[in-house]
Amino acid sequence: MAVMVGGFPRKEGMEWKDVMSKNVSIYKAQASALEQYAAPDCNVLVVSNLANTNALILKEFAPSILEKNIICLIRLDHNRALGQISKMLNVHISNIKNVIIWGNHSSTQYPDVNHATVSTNAGQKYVKELIGDDKWLKMEFITTVQQRGAAIIKARKRSSALSAASSTCDHIHDWVIGTPKDCLHTFNID
Repeated sequence: MAVMVGGFPRKEGMEWKDVMSKNVSIYKAQASALEQYAAPDCNVLVVSNLANTNALILKEFAPSILEKNIICLIRLDHNRALGQISKMLNVHISNIKNVIIWGNHSSTQYPDVNHATVSTNAGQKYVKELIGDDKWLKMEFITTVQQRGAAIIKARKRSSALSAASSTCDHIHDWVIGTPKDCLHTFNID
């Protein structure tokens, strides 16, 4: 397994294209090292942004690595979505299942709760049903998850590195150990 954490961090006032231009040379060098030293079936997790673009660079410059084994970290946004739902419903994060994040780690991502459920004393209930506030789900929830990284940069003047590190650990845990069978997203490495 390779965890690609090297990359230039986004800073206040930076556009994603500024980060991308700095990370192209970094990821070409990392791809070269993967191509030379990693097994073709090595699992690769891309953490630094723009993760989808960095993964594409790895795919192009480390062609011996199986394409299906190169994935991007979206767990940070997933954890943020879980946190918002947990706060709104006053439930533990571990009771929430099947929240999906579609798209790249950016302001265009879509946090999807259409299949999300919460374990309650009365059994599994849909998040949408328990929240009962479509306006909050379609506006504040989505915007908060999409813009959380920018809000942290604005407040701290630097990226949310500890949140990314924690999410990386969560991702690797699920990748290696697996996820509960009743989750829509499953990681089970053969």
